[in-house]
Amino acid sequence: MQPKPFHIMAKPMGPRCNIACEYCYYLEKEKQFPQEKKFKMADDVLETYIRQLIEASLEGGMAEVPFAWQGGEPTMLGVDHFRKIVALQEKHTPKGVKVTNAFQTNGILLDDDWGTFLKENNFLVGISIDGPKKVHDRYRVDRQQRPTFDSVMRGLDVLQRHEVEHNALTVVNRGNGGKGKEVYKFIKSLGIDFIQFIPIAERNAASGDGLAAAPQVDMDPGNTVTKWSVSPRAYGKFLCDVFDTWWNNDIGKIYVQYFDVQLGLWMGMPSTLCVYAETCGNGLAVEHDGSLFACDHFVYPEYRLGNITEKPVREMVWTDRMDEFGQAKKTDLTKQCQSCSFRFACNGGCPKQRFATSKDGEAGHNYFCESYTMFFRHAGERMQRMVRTIQAGRPAADAAR
Repeated sequence: MQPKPFHIMAKPMGPRCNIACEYCYYLEKEKQFPQEKKFKMADDVLETYIRQLIEASLEGGMAEVPFAWQGGEPTMLGVDHFRKIVALQEKHTPKGVKVTNAFQTNGILLDDDWGTFLKENNFLVGISIDGPKKVHDRYRVDRQQRPTFDSVMRGLDVLQRHEVEHNALTVVNRGNGGKGKEVYKFIKSLGIDFIQFIPIAERNAASGDGLAAAPQVDMDPGNTVTKWSVSPRAYGKFLCDVFDTWWNNDIGKIYVQYFDVQLGLWMGMPSTLCVYAETCGNGLAVEHDGSLFACDHFVYPEYRLGNITEKPVREMVWTDRMDEFGQAKKTDLTKQCQSCSFRFACNGGCPKQRFATSKDGEAGHNYFCESYTMFFRHAGERMQRMVRTIQAGRPAADAAR
């Protein structure tokens, strides 16, 4: 197949984490590695991954090589481990090629040593904050069930004192789903200008002994959602409430990923986020042992592509198997979704969340369909106003004046 741009999210600590968020879908991945004790990417696997990602990225015509580190909790590896990562990147990167690094953290282990390193090496850091103290601590607790908010705020202080580029990742869950304005205003008050809102919706397994498999593995729509999952109506209202507050005060000042992505779609551009793209398959995940999976949300045996120590990344990314995985997002839409006037703005959403039934009773419909349509009807006219403003050569903020 023709090489093309792609993205891989690396899990150098696998699912191992220093806290135990009640809603975390990734902690249960430990079950897939029953013999594993340390959950740490070995040095030889790490170097293999860095070398192969650089080579494949350049072959795919990418302008720069993006490394994304997540978990679990990547800071558990320690700052010296990430110094080693940067050294290996420098070793394998051809002259003139730009490498970028980003990682997602709960912020608890950040200190001044981390702050200095992250600033000097231009890391982009996403820090997980679900809202004010009481809201945040509803689900984000440590392994002793103790609240984590104060520790996260200390980590945020490290990033800000060292002027590390950072953004907030907020999981929209059952506890904060009805508090859109409160959550948004709080994160804004922290001096954070870039915000990602990620809705959580996980199904209980039919047996009741854990989370269900991905929809394409187990299409049983009868599985109930977990108690921490946000309801479609609550998430729709959350988006509308945040949009209204942002529209009235913060266009051009605060950047909300969802609104930025939607504006591009309403302008007729391709989605910059896989969730709302017409097809998927360009966002993969590599586990600590070198196993490569089709997607971060599909780390199941059925979606394991191979291991980078046995087969190069380039031979697993650009294959008919990955193309079929990506095209299925488009071809497996329900009839309701196919005929929807807002299809251009969501394209059926993430396949992982297609475990609901359509109005006609068809399986495989997105759980957040109601959320999206609520938002599109609420904000659509203002989206169109921003489009016209930008097309007239003026900043989007002028649309709100």
